[in-house]
Amino acid sequence: MSLRCSLHWLRVPERIEFKLSVLVFRCLHGTAPAYLADKLRRVTDSDSRRRLRSASTSALVVPPTRRMTIGDRAFPVAGARVWNALPSFVTDSATVATFKRHLLLRRNSSGSDYVQCTRSFLG
Repeated sequence: MSLRCSLHWLRVPERIEFKLSVLVFRCLHGTAPAYLADKLRRVTDSDSRRRLRSASTSALVVPPTRRMTIGDRAFPVAGARVWNALPSFVTDSATVATFKRHLLLRRNSSGSDYVQCTRSFLG
């Protein structure tokens, strides 16, 4: 077992996605700073999209960007993309603790080498 596994660390891209997902969750549940929460919009908040099938989910609007290198890294864009990629059992979590646990379980079921690392962590 590697040191990363024994310390239950995520790889850098996985860690970024995890932290971004938790921050979006906190924004949508009112526990994040208002200046971040104001940047995210649900699909249901848009009049033109209320009748879409995605309006019944917790999907977020991904704002258009002009530059892929800079614009796609902005919080409203990256956060919405990461959030929309999560399955509903993760986004429907009631608390931050259950949300984090579901994120780790999702990683566990994705088939990556992270599976061996999280088995001992989750019990």
